[in-house]
Amino acid sequence: MSGLAGLLAGKVDPGVYRWHTELSAADLSESVTGAGWSLAQIADVAETKDEVLGAIGAALGFPAHFGRNLDALWDSLRDLSAPTVLLWETWGCAAYADRAGFDRIVRVLQDRSAEISEDRPAFTVLLRGEGPETDLPDLG
Repeated sequence: MSGLAGLLAGKVDPGVYRWHTELSAADLSESVTGAGWSLAQIADVAETKDEVLGAIGAALGFPAHFGRNLDALWDSLRDLSAPTVLLWETWGCAAYADRAGFDRIVRVLQDRSAEISEDRPAFTVLLRGEGPETDLPDLG
C-alpha cells in the first residue's frame, strides 16, 4: 500500500511529510476526495511568515478575520470540520527564506496533525517539491 493510500485508509498516522511523487493534481484530488478527505493546495510562492500564514489561510478557507499569527493558525486548524490534506508545493521557498519561521509554522502543523478526535478530524500536510534538508519523514 503506498504512503498516500495508507494515510487515507488510516494505516499511516497523519503528520507533516515530505512527499516525492509525480502524481498529478487531478489524480491526487480524485484519490483524496474519493477517500472522504478534503484537499487544499498551496502552489503560490510564499516566503515570509506572514505570506505563508496567508497562503495556508487562503488554501484552507479560513475566515476573513484570520489573524496571521501562530495562535490564530492553531485555532483555525482546530476548527477544520473534515479530514484534510494540505499539499504545499512551494514550501522550499519559505524554508530557504526564513528557516526559523518555517520551522515554527511546521511545529504548529505537526501539533494539529497529532490531535485527532471526534471533534478534530485528521489533518496532514504533504510537502512536495524542492527544499532544504529537514528531519521530516518521507511519505512513500
